[in-house]
Amino acid sequence: MPAIVLVGAQWGDEGKGKATDLLGNTGEVIDYVVKFNGGNNAGHTVVIGSEKYALHLLPSGILTPGVTPVIGNGVVIDLNVLFEELDALQARGVDTSRLVVSAGAHLIPPYNRTLDKVTERFLGSRRIGTTGRGIGPTYADKMNRIGIRVQDLYDEKILEQKVTGALEQKNQLLVKVYNRRAVEISEVLDELLGYAERLRPMVADTSLLLNKALDDGKTVLMEAGQATLLDVDHGTYPFVTSSNAISAGACTGAGIPPTRIDRVMAVVKAYTTRVGEGPFPTELLDADGEWLRQQGAEFGTTTGRPRRCGWYDAVIARYAARVNGVSDFVLTKLDTLTGREKIPVCVAYDVNGVRHEEMPMTQTDFHHAVPVYEEFDGWSDDITGCRTFEDLPKQAQTYVRAVESLSGARISAIGVGPERTQIIQP
Repeated sequence: MPAIVLVGAQWGDEGKGKATDLLGNTGEVIDYVVKFNGGNNAGHTVVIGSEKYALHLLPSGILTPGVTPVIGNGVVIDLNVLFEELDALQARGVDTSRLVVSAGAHLIPPYNRTLDKVTERFLGSRRIGTTGRGIGPTYADKMNRIGIRVQDLYDEKILEQKVTGALEQKNQLLVKVYNRRAVEISEVLDELLGYAERLRPMVADTSLLLNKALDDGKTVLMEAGQATLLDVDHGTYPFVTSSNAISAGACTGAGIPPTRIDRVMAVVKAYTTRVGEGPFPTELLDADGEWLRQQGAEFGTTTGRPRRCGWYDAVIARYAARVNGVSDFVLTKLDTLTGREKIPVCVAYDVNGVRHEEMPMTQTDFHHAVPVYEEFDGWSDDITGCRTFEDLPKQAQTYVRAVESLSGARISAIGVGPERTQIIQP
């Protein structure tokens, strides 16, 4: 049975949580939902009836009855955040007992949260726009082979050795570079071990679990945190996250081989947003940008930061289709555009007088890219009640078809509101 990968096609906040929920509630039987990268630096908002759920570390599938949610080995976990989220969901009557956590996932120790914040402040105008939650330093530890994994909680001798070795380096930075106090080994051990027994029943070899599930005919959905343009290799480096957020990251982050992936869905917003620093060709620093922000409630699920807003960028969409191998797009928040007389779409870039219909090769060229727009007629009718493509105003239909033809893959679903029922499948 299939392994499906769901990714964001822009800079995040496209509505991946809604798309995950959609798959589990519109005929597609999803047995496992896997978070394969990132940490609590991303947020999914899912609206079910009058209930609104903001998830940061947990897979969105935890809200769907019968689905087994999995935190894969490619994720970095803040245990305090994990249990805060679980407790909050349980208090609202959500069954969280199915959650499975990879023994190979890395843990975010308290010293990495501190380092993340002080490093970002130290960078000043060269800051990346990190959320300060310790994600970057923890991935760096992973690559430097001084990281702490879930399985280390169950061998206290190894855990102490790893924490001691890490702090030999970290305390030098904290004290001598950043003028902060040294972190005591005991306080790190106390924090991490304080969660060990509660976590123990959830821990498993998730690669083995998922591959056996596929062998048994189950369907596995792997959802990315962040998005394509934040991928550490293929995003707008250095203004990126610290993990692979494209479809290929699902293989390393979940332990599933590429030959098992049958479908790659990418979620793309009907306009474009970005949080944090970095180039953004279609960004609107005027009344139109503020209109999009207010109409779309564009404030970060995790940070509350106002999102930078701009028009739809088909160059980015084509790039996402290429590097992810997108089979189909889910277009979200079409309803936000209601009320516009004209809606521009970026179809290419002008870089120093040269037209680019694909992503420029260099960071410098992308930074200097000026959008080339085509305008489409807007609509004024409320579309939140539309449930078929034919229900949409003709102008909205034309906009969707144009975006589809420009973006490199078919559009299989259209979001026309925040609730799970506010969806159109052409």
